[in-house]
Amino acid sequence: MAATVFYLDPVPGVGEIAVLDGPEGRHAATVRRIGIGESLMLADGRGRVAEAEVTSVGKDRLELQVGVVKVLEPSKPVVTLIQALPKAERSELAVELATEAGVDAVVPWQSLRCVAKWEGPKVAKGVARWRNAAVSAAKQSRRAFVPDIAELHKTPAVVALVGEAVERGAVVAVLHESATTALAALPLAEADELFLVVGPEGGLDDSEVAALTAAGAVAVLLGPTVLRTSTAGAVALGAIGVLTDRWGPRPLH
Repeated sequence: MAATVFYLDPVPGVGEIAVLDGPEGRHAATVRRIGIGESLMLADGRGRVAEAEVTSVGKDRLELQVGVVKVLEPSKPVVTLIQALPKAERSELAVELATEAGVDAVVPWQSLRCVAKWEGPKVAKGVARWRNAAVSAAKQSRRAFVPDIAELHKTPAVVALVGEAVERGAVVAVLHESATTALAALPLAEADELFLVVGPEGGLDDSEVAALTAAGAVAVLLGPTVLRTSTAGAVALGAIGVLTDRWGPRPLH
């Protein structure tokens, strides 16, 4: 996907006219100053993409002729990041980096040792910021898929989520500096789903590690150094990209 990506849902069919307005249209027409005859890529955020040529430009909108339309299959295994809330200045960074590294879904987690606290109105605002960060990073990295950002989970809900995932055959890895099992030792390539659990700056509480492993998760060591909570997920995704077929060619239909 070499062309600039803009999100439009739904993406029209071949030969149809697409109208890009709202924030995306304003960004394309006013900020990027995209003109008639230029080509760009439209995506619905769920794998459907189309090559399109601009036929008309307004103040805050573009009209485009849709050319080739493709539907990409999601990468396998599907990776969900359960991310403990980082400190405010690094909160969206964790989502941005994970999105650029290819994450499929992110679960915000209010773990026991989080310095950041989402309470009351902060919950909706925090989730909205993460969703905006995911869209922005997906566009920057020209992704056909925008990661799903779940509602805020507290530890009991995360443990339940992990237990359900393990029951249906998912591999769940808890990144922990005291673990003795390497991430590469897990059966990553055979799994359809993979969950990465990343704790906060202060580390996971022992009770959380115990509850997660009792639910079927495996504590793993990512590498020889201690990473920030905002970067650990992206680094793990990079390793998974090499250890599985996630970074290989993706089927089209």
